[in-house]
Amino acid sequence: MKKVRVEKAVGMVLAHDLTRIIPGKFKGVGFKKGHVIRAEDLPELYKIGKHHLYVLELSSKRLHENDAARRIAQAICGDALSKSDPVEGKINIISQKSGLLKIDTRRLLRINKMNDIIVSTLKTNFPCPKGQIVAATRIIPLTIARSKIDRLQKLAVQGDPIIRLLPFRPMNVGVVVTGTELFEGLVQDGFDSQVKGILDHYGAKVIKKILAPDDPGAIAEALQALAARGCDLLLTTGGLSVDPDDVTKKGILQTGARLVAYGSPVLPGAMFLYARLGDTPILGLPACVYYHVTTIFNLILPRILAGDEITKNDLAALGHGGLCLNCDTCRFPVCPFGK
Repeated sequence: MKKVRVEKAVGMVLAHDLTRIIPGKFKGVGFKKGHVIRAEDLPELYKIGKHHLYVLELSSKRLHENDAARRIAQAICGDALSKSDPVEGKINIISQKSGLLKIDTRRLLRINKMNDIIVSTLKTNFPCPKGQIVAATRIIPLTIARSKIDRLQKLAVQGDPIIRLLPFRPMNVGVVVTGTELFEGLVQDGFDSQVKGILDHYGAKVIKKILAPDDPGAIAEALQALAARGCDLLLTTGGLSVDPDDVTKKGILQTGARLVAYGSPVLPGAMFLYARLGDTPILGLPACVYYHVTTIFNLILPRILAGDEITKNDLAALGHGGLCLNCDTCRFPVCPFGK
């Protein structure tokens, strides 16, 4: 730290806060510690009576907090993410598109154990709208050794970016609503009023909906017809419990689809089914989607739309955080459900 005349301090780093006083209106920090002095700051500095400043003179081996944050953000971010300008040493990382957030939690932990560096993120698999702040980064001290940021950059290039956004893809959806009572018109179909809105929210389009009785052959035929029509995603609703006349699972398997998992450790959503007919995913939705605001469907659909591979292990892991609290006002995804 050294004392220099104000006009010679341009480009240098302020070593302490400077107080600004406007009589009767304001008293507080006018220039914060760590601020890089600019030519346009000189008139204001003179107004508060400053003709000399105490500034930091950085060696080539150290980085200012703003420069460090820029290098960290650049190193850890993938495509479809933008970086804000640094404010008091912090940079926000923002989604440029709607998509699914993916975090390499192993390498994130290694960064946050390096001392003097922090990266704070939303949870992995968080569904993000365009413009969402998904992470932020800064260093703790005002300056940091350049070698430490170099080590972080080497860690960041070991695989996919530490922070990624998988944009949601537009998908054509085919729906088979099962139930003889619905097929015969004895009960009104509630799919459009209670389920379709979730698809609309993510930009997925229902191109065809078929009502099928509780008959495995009829369910299989409907699914195959929708697949032949070019649907990117197939949904069935109902008929997945242990009751003898619930035959949706049999109908799905009769198409030749490969069963990935039946049953999930998510409540509501225990009777969920996930299968694949060739490359086309089939989501067997349990009856809970008709009377719960948020279910396993809200957890799985964004991952499907983002092209994220889902395994049986992934579904099993949802048990940790898979209990919905059924809040009076649902704030999903800003809640612990599915995290």
